[in-house]
Amino acid sequence: MADDTSAHTPPNGGIPKDRGGYELASKALEEARAAARAAGKSVGQGRASPVRRRRTTGTRRSWSGAGPDARDPQPFGRLAAQIAGSRGWQADLGKGMVFGMWDTIVGPDIAAHAQPTLLRDKVLHVQAESTAWATQLRYIQSQVLAKIAEGVGHGVVTSLRITGPKAPSWKKGPRSVPGRGPRDTYG
Repeated sequence: MADDTSAHTPPNGGIPKDRGGYELASKALEEARAAARAAGKSVGQGRASPVRRRRTTGTRRSWSGAGPDARDPQPFGRLAAQIAGSRGWQADLGKGMVFGMWDTIVGPDIAAHAQPTLLRDKVLHVQAESTAWATQLRYIQSQVLAKIAEGVGHGVVTSLRITGPKAPSWKKGPRSVPGRGPRDTYG
């Protein structure tokens, strides 16, 4: 007679049909707990375990973990902004950004025909290449101020003083006579 063990074992790999997945998991958990108790460990107490948690409200942990830490690398822009703020350089940085980023702030069309010359007391002096461009910039002055505030920050520039090209000088040489100058030059 042959040794037939397949007749004595259930067809699904040794698991009786009356036991479901929950019962099998429960039995495996109980076996694991029994093995842990045999090893001398405290098992099955959940959050009431004797291990004390040191976390208190309002204190910050002193080790690295999943959350941000003061020792984590910081973006360079954030560090530069903190240094500038602590030393009072914000106003000077704003001025530099207005002059340095003029083309990107107002766009290439306006930047090709008008340039900033001076920023004093939150008033930006802009010189246009012609009187027509100066007039056009005066019409869109509020839009230009909004673009500057968006690009550089609010409060850096509060108003614009737009001027046209400089008039020609009639003074020739180191000595000149004061007065109104030539009268009948143009006609």
